[in-house]
Amino acid sequence: MKHSFLMVVAFMTMIVCSASSCDKHDDNSNTNNTPENTTPMANGKIKIKVGSQTFTATLFDNNSAKAFKEILPLTINMVELNNNEKYYDLPNSLPTNSSNPGTINNGDLMLYGSKTLVLFYKTFSTSYSYTKLGAIDDVAGLVSALGSGNVTVTFEI
Repeated sequence: MKHSFLMVVAFMTMIVCSASSCDKHDDNSNTNNTPENTTPMANGKIKIKVGSQTFTATLFDNNSAKAFKEILPLTINMVELNNNEKYYDLPNSLPTNSSNPGTINNGDLMLYGSKTLVLFYKTFSTSYSYTKLGAIDDVAGLVSALGSGNVTVTFEI
């Protein structure tokens, strides 16, 4: 009986030790927990048109924002979600480097996953990870422009 107990303890120790040493990083993944560069991109100004209002945004100097800029101009129907964001699923993936920002700010332009473009219009705390693309320079009027439902938005250089 004592021998069986020791074998079970040894087996369980071996399982726990091997599980804790597993490398959970996927080398094929293009996401990690290190945020990409969030300094402004040179010539990174874009226009975001919502109805009759135009907002200027500054893209960040990272591969994700550069890839986003390459697909502009883009006119899309953004879907309302959670009374704080509009989103659109892009047809193709963009490079990602997601991290948890902790706080989402009104005017943040981000990528959720590799294909979902998100424009936030309220500030709140989050547990989700995003890739930062840029931010609207002056958010005055953004909430009223985006409204409460789906909206057509044009992103252009």
